[in-house]
Amino acid sequence: MFKSLKRNIMKMFRELLVYHHSSLEYRAKVLTLMIASNGDVCECEKQKLKEIAHSIYGDNHERAELLIDTVMEYHTKIITNNGLNFEHLIQLVEKETKEVPRFTAKIDMGLIMQLHECMDSPDDILFQRRIIEFLQGLKDEYGMV
Repeated sequence: MFKSLKRNIMKMFRELLVYHHSSLEYRAKVLTLMIASNGDVCECEKQKLKEIAHSIYGDNHERAELLIDTVMEYHTKIITNNGLNFEHLIQLVEKETKEVPRFTAKIDMGLIMQLHECMDSPDDILFQRRIIEFLQGLKDEYGMV
């Protein structure tokens, strides 16, 4: 009960309560691009997302769970057309990358490719490859030297 309440408060007020919330949200947006590319979240993607979040944040279980929650929140907004759509998310990622070039370090292609492994439809695979190319292009163009 207390953990659930604490988790919900952290989600609602993450801009105020979470250290480096912009970094966490940027990572969530990048991961959401991959997950939302086919419209739904399969069990494979949920499992890979959990593994990715825990590999990024290691010992910080709460931050890893907050990343997962944020990805799911963005995905829900896209699916329900609640103030965010896929194209807008792409624009946000590009804009934030231009504004804060150090965020390119948050685009870990190895981790992103783990989500790509969950695709089985040729169309979904092709679409995700385009997203991967887009993210790699951002890394190449705005990456810190």
